[in-house]
Amino acid sequence: MSTDNEVQSPAERKSAISKRHEQTASEVMPTRRSLYIGGEWTQSASGETFETNDPTTGQTLAEVQAGVAADIDRAVDAAQEGYDERVSEMSSADRQSMLETMADRVEDKKEEFAQLESLDNGKPITEARIDVDLVIDHFRYFAGMARSHEGRTIDTDDSRHVQTLQEPYGVVGQIIPWNFPLLMAAWKLGPALAAGNATVLKPAEQTPLSILKLMEEAGDAIPDGAVNVVTGFGTDAGEPLSKHDGIRKLAFTGSTKVGRSVMKAAADTITDVTLELGGKSPLVVFPDADLDRAVETTITAIFFNTGECCCAGSRLFVHEDIKSEFMDKLAEAADDLEVGDPLLEATDLGPKVTADQVERTMGYIQEARDAGANVVSGGDAPDDEALADGCFVTPTLISEIDHDNRAVQEEIFGPVQEVFTWNDYDEMIELANDVDYGLAGGVLTEDLTKAHKCAKDIEAGTIWVNTYNDFPSGQPFGGYKQSGIGREIGQEAVDHYTQTKTINIALE
Repeated sequence: MSTDNEVQSPAERKSAISKRHEQTASEVMPTRRSLYIGGEWTQSASGETFETNDPTTGQTLAEVQAGVAADIDRAVDAAQEGYDERVSEMSSADRQSMLETMADRVEDKKEEFAQLESLDNGKPITEARIDVDLVIDHFRYFAGMARSHEGRTIDTDDSRHVQTLQEPYGVVGQIIPWNFPLLMAAWKLGPALAAGNATVLKPAEQTPLSILKLMEEAGDAIPDGAVNVVTGFGTDAGEPLSKHDGIRKLAFTGSTKVGRSVMKAAADTITDVTLELGGKSPLVVFPDADLDRAVETTITAIFFNTGECCCAGSRLFVHEDIKSEFMDKLAEAADDLEVGDPLLEATDLGPKVTADQVERTMGYIQEARDAGANVVSGGDAPDDEALADGCFVTPTLISEIDHDNRAVQEEIFGPVQEVFTWNDYDEMIELANDVDYGLAGGVLTEDLTKAHKCAKDIEAGTIWVNTYNDFPSGQPFGGYKQSGIGREIGQEAVDHYTQTKTINIALE
């Protein structure tokens, strides 16, 4: 039971939430809110700062330096100097040790990192702990990759010796989103550093605090210039980074719309890109699925992280033979989810990250209503005055909606799932693939043959069977179609941070 249940009035519960957040912030907030360039904490060239806010209470958490193009220039110069003087001299064992130390430092303060993510992003503390555990695991995975990433010898004939080397780009740029701030940083820093690069990283302006805390805790284990962090807005810092002629590799995670802009900017300098973009993933339920397990998996697929997942299973295809019973169970499970203070253990859904994101989500729900769709569950703000200042949306299920509707075709990035009924497999697959995206998908069935066929037929980079949102280290992740280019997490990620050099030696 949450402690707020003991407080009777909404005003008292609201006050309790506010005090809890203020106290937690005083304990976990990074003391440095500056740019981190060349191993030093420094002010922005603009002299400006911006606020990062607590989406649960609406209160300001901190003022952070607003980086601009001049700061990106400084960071790229520092990264180049760091690469030339220090990073390029590191052995694979040195890089392994560095990444292991970064993992250790996060593990030493794992609860603080989790609480900070809950404050800055709004994700429930139980999910934030999962994120932090993954951060630790991914840093350790890429530490191992630093020692095992190798070239190869190519068999030809006795007249020559041909071999390949995997060489780092040198200086890379990385832009991370707000929905998994620390985890996305680990996804990008891990392979870039394992491969031997130096990096300039720009966090999302909505959630810059956990990466600053990471540098505060682990900066002394990283050679000066190897990791540079420039906080700021996309137009002021992200765009100059994506255009910079000193960046030889660019990695971006975010919306497909912004990804197009990043790709266009990188084209001017012929900079290699990895893009992990939006999604509108299908989740297919076969009539033989274990209903209780399928409902539980469906809840995870769409409502994990308050639906702020690019791979969320936001389009549900349920076979007509089980539709009625399945939807009764699903609606009941959705209605039972606890929406509230993300710092409380009992909370299932916290707030969305900003008021703008709430407005965007509610706009899509209203469009569905205007088109005659049936809002089966949720579709509004929670009826709780204690949460009135936060960015909350209730878990929402929508049925009887045309698949061509904008709410179906576009990424809502919130706790909203559209439900469709199917009985013809081929027609269902055609609809499942009838979006511009192809990031992920899910299949729920007890029949392995059906699972294999459906997984192969869905046009997406990751297919989960009888599970969802599972990201073990080493599992490649990335999209088809407009969901992106390249892969993250696995060995492929390290490959993306290297260039292949071929050496052909004449032996006679």
